[in-house]
Amino acid sequence: MFKGHPKGLIAAALANMGERFGFYTMMAILALFIQAKFGLDGENTGYIYSTFYALIYVLALVGGIIADKTRNYKGTILVGLIIMTVGYVLMAIPSTANADNSSFLLVLTCMALFVIAFGNGLFKGNLQALVGQMYDNEKYEKMRDSGFSLFYMFINVGAIFAPFTAIGVRNWWLKSHELAYSAELPALCHSYNNGTITEKTQVAFQTLADEVSGKAVTDLGAFANNYLETFSTGFHYAFAVAIIAMLISFVVYLINKKYFPNPKKVTVEGEEHSVEKSSEEKEEVKMSLKEVKQRMYALFAVFGIVIFFWFSFHQNGLTLTFFAKDYTLLKIGSLELSAEVFQSMNPFFVVFLTPLIVGLFGWLRSKGIEPSTPKKIAIGMGIAASGFLLMSLGSMGLPLFETINPEKGGAPLAEGLKVTPFLLMGTYFIMTVAELFISPLGISFVAKVAPPQYQGIMQGGWLGATALGNQLLFIGAILYQTVPIWMTWSIFVIACTISMLTMIFMLRWLERVAK
Repeated sequence: MFKGHPKGLIAAALANMGERFGFYTMMAILALFIQAKFGLDGENTGYIYSTFYALIYVLALVGGIIADKTRNYKGTILVGLIIMTVGYVLMAIPSTANADNSSFLLVLTCMALFVIAFGNGLFKGNLQALVGQMYDNEKYEKMRDSGFSLFYMFINVGAIFAPFTAIGVRNWWLKSHELAYSAELPALCHSYNNGTITEKTQVAFQTLADEVSGKAVTDLGAFANNYLETFSTGFHYAFAVAIIAMLISFVVYLINKKYFPNPKKVTVEGEEHSVEKSSEEKEEVKMSLKEVKQRMYALFAVFGIVIFFWFSFHQNGLTLTFFAKDYTLLKIGSLELSAEVFQSMNPFFVVFLTPLIVGLFGWLRSKGIEPSTPKKIAIGMGIAASGFLLMSLGSMGLPLFETINPEKGGAPLAEGLKVTPFLLMGTYFIMTVAELFISPLGISFVAKVAPPQYQGIMQGGWLGATALGNQLLFIGAILYQTVPIWMTWSIFVIACTISMLTMIFMLRWLERVAK
């Protein structure tokens, strides 16, 4: 599988596994953790979630600037790993939220998230830039797209286990306190404590409290406080597992640093194209101003398009997780599921599908009909639109969220009215195919087109575009709470379709620049 690829490829992927583990731990539980611990509604949770994910990517611009200015990619990456680990340590410290300290603890939580995002900004884009530099010569150039796809596959191996680990730790902590998991209970507990629970909803609360306790609960107030504290503390310990993953990545990175390229800055005036050497002796050469401008325009155009993909795709940790909690039957036969478990679908499908898609592209390449990278990205946008179309059709007839929201006097949706979990599984399958046509190939496109002296900052630019898409995630949370569910998913169908059409319109220009 790795035949014909640089020796440092698998080392870079292994070093990135810890970051992916932490990322998918956050994606799986962050929104639910914030709601359980602080009692925030979906809209305010969405603001925090979207800002955190925007910072993770926009700070990659800062990391790219630092690495490009210092020419010390390896050192910048190492510092990023250390800072991320500190952030997870802060998230892992248990605390009890109450009426007096809730705001203070929420601020501390946001500060910890910022530390993680800053460390990620130093790490993520610069590691991708190093991978791109491995392919900057004729020996490896034709394998660039395949190399980034393999890189993307292997870094997602750690992500497969993150949601299951978070669920296992949370459920273990609940069980140690003689409690069981229930997706609906945190909202009901907060509704009871806030005095917004109705008589009808309180009956449902009593029933669930008795079920998870295994006995009749006589004091619902004491139960609500105990369940919320135990539930959120279990998530604190789940963040602690991410620390272990980060330390493993740190060790792997240190051991394999020697396999990563050391770019040297050399200025050659008046040349139209850079002269590439082996990745170990890589020399950067300044291009003509005209060529630099053309490449930068092409990159910014692609950045603008993918904003709408990430605005749609990263709903998986927000509105799609809410949908799993509120509208999805968390059961397949006798198998009980958790709302967070669906977050493992995406990395699982990444690992499962990548060899197939790489093989498909290889076969097309051998026939001389492999689509260009920009064309692959356009195809991916269309596939993403079809994934949300499936969600929209599958959500027809579901009630408005406010009718099942305990804070508005609603009761959890009856199991008989919930949708099959296979709806989300199918959507994640389709969205992962779209991701494999867009994300690793987009990174590859940036690595190929970016002027050599701007490799780090342009990888940061790709992540910055992702940041802008992530900052818009809260719109999905607002729509989820205010309009029919099927209409929420339709917005993402429209966004991805417009992105696809725009990419097709610019296709010839992008292909010409990328030659």
